[in-house]
Amino acid sequence: MKPKSKILIIAGSDSSGGAGIQADIKTITSLGSYAMTAVTAITSQNTTGVKSIFPVSDKEIVNQIEFTCKDIKPDGIKIGMIHSYKVAIKILKVLKKLKIDKVIFDPVMVSTSGAKLIDDRCIKFIKSSFIKKVSLITPNIYEAEILSGVKIKNINDMIISAKMISKMGAKNILLKGGHLNSKNVIDVLLYKNKIEVFKNRKIKTKNTHGTGCTLSSAITTYYACGKKLNKSCYLAIKYVNDAIKTAPNYGQGNGPINHLNNISM
Repeated sequence: MKPKSKILIIAGSDSSGGAGIQADIKTITSLGSYAMTAVTAITSQNTTGVKSIFPVSDKEIVNQIEFTCKDIKPDGIKIGMIHSYKVAIKILKVLKKLKIDKVIFDPVMVSTSGAKLIDDRCIKFIKSSFIKKVSLITPNIYEAEILSGVKIKNINDMIISAKMISKMGAKNILLKGGHLNSKNVIDVLLYKNKIEVFKNRKIKTKNTHGTGCTLSSAITTYYACGKKLNKSCYLAIKYVNDAIKTAPNYGQGNGPINHLNNISM
């Protein structure tokens, strides 16, 4: 099968394979596209937690992006972990040079435990400049609260938060509601200034490691293959839900999902 599109991933790695660039590659490949990478950080982690994070220098991140794209131009770009203000500035500059229309940004700011993963200066730059230059931003509840300043407890708060982020210059926002205390998972999409709501039954499982990375990569893949952005979000949410339902139950902690769920043998 010939790849349907070419995707560049700019993100951190996950040594356990469940999240980060490893999850991105699996997702993009299983959905029929070609994955390229620019690693922003190397992590030592497993399903029970993160042991260490080794940041890659901004120069080497730019080298990876520019040298890769000089040879193989991507149809879409997925951006995940940006660990510093300096890296964010350099990535934004290189994005302007590349002139790729389809860019999805998963703002990895907060860990599952609620701890901040980037500094306040970087967050400020993301709010003031970075989100204006991407096609879609996909924050979870915690990240949306940081970006918008709105405390989120229900779907109405999610809509208010998405509108606040839109006023900052974000073109489109998919606010992920998986962390809400609810029987259903509610995801709110603000697309072309209109609200769309995706509602799915919450699956009771501990195996949700890498769902955010997987979702944003799936959206990028569908979008780069020619689907409309709102349709890409719908299909990606379905893909992630199916991956959670069929998770392999690996590890002693928060296990990975099944990125191969759409492939039949």
